[in-house]
Amino acid sequence: MGIDLDRVLGPNQRALALLNRRGEILAANLANADTPGYKARDIDFRALLGEAAGGRRLPLTVTRQGHIQPGGDHEQPDGLLYRVPHQPALDGNTVEAAEEQVRFSENAMRYLAEVRFASGKVRSIKQAIKGE
Repeated sequence: MGIDLDRVLGPNQRALALLNRRGEILAANLANADTPGYKARDIDFRALLGEAAGGRRLPLTVTRQGHIQPGGDHEQPDGLLYRVPHQPALDGNTVEAAEEQVRFSENAMRYLAEVRFASGKVRSIKQAIKGE
């Protein structure tokens, strides 16, 4: 009986990829904190992780003429969302550095935890193979 590593480590691999992507987005926000007109971006991590884990999104149903149309301008093709600032700047920049730093740190801790979970799984598999 073989071990299917994709089944064992697949969820960790997808989570690490999403956390890595989110880290890049948050780093770009921090790097552009003083750029006039820059709009802070982020992803809906929980929704994307649910989809990656095999969950499905509920379809948007239009029941009246004035409703939002599915696939409209509110849905970005790259999956990124614009962040609404608590206090917008006069130059149009929506990055709030303290908020971004908190989100970046939280994302880094989640990434580290996911790496530890994956390494724990690998360690367990190695112990099972060795018969320890």
